[in-house]
Amino acid sequence: MGPLIPNGIITGDWNFVIAILLGVAFGFILEASGFSSSRNIVGVFYGYNFVVLRVFFTALIVTMVGLMYFDYFGWLNLSQIFILPTFWQPMLVGGIVMGFGFIMGGFCPGTSFTAIAIGKIDALLFTVGLYVGIGIFSLAFPLFADFYNSGNLGNITVTDLTGIDASWLALAFTFIALAAFWITMLIEKKIRKKITDYKF
Repeated sequence: MGPLIPNGIITGDWNFVIAILLGVAFGFILEASGFSSSRNIVGVFYGYNFVVLRVFFTALIVTMVGLMYFDYFGWLNLSQIFILPTFWQPMLVGGIVMGFGFIMGGFCPGTSFTAIAIGKIDALLFTVGLYVGIGIFSLAFPLFADFYNSGNLGNITVTDLTGIDASWLALAFTFIALAAFWITMLIEKKIRKKITDYKF
């Protein structure tokens, strides 16, 4: 059945309509999850709030297991889904840079726009800095072009990399997520107790 456009179920004219609907839904979910607050986002780095970890782990597990069931019942052909090529060296450096930006600014690009939508000034300043950084990188790109395209592993998946069947990986990630939920709950309780004790 899916993907819808490649299989001719709907035309490519629906691309932008679907993009807008998904964008609105994504923004709503980010706000409902508390991601418009920089305190909630950076809380995972300081150990007092793990909502980011729980939301993204939940999204990962639901999507992974859902796609496998859709493929099993013939509702979706996984071979038609685009997989972003992996350039491991620049992606590793980019992840480190974004991680520092995440901690210092309290937002990622998506959550900053969600926060702007509800009037957060800190998110607006973060986004201005984001575009300044994009501009600087664009102007300096010729200096980084070779590194930007290095370490190309192609459209590789974890299954391709490890040789482990996707169903076993899904099961393993599910147990990892459940363990993470339990451990972070214990950490949060301990940290919040210390904060309460300190106040009183």
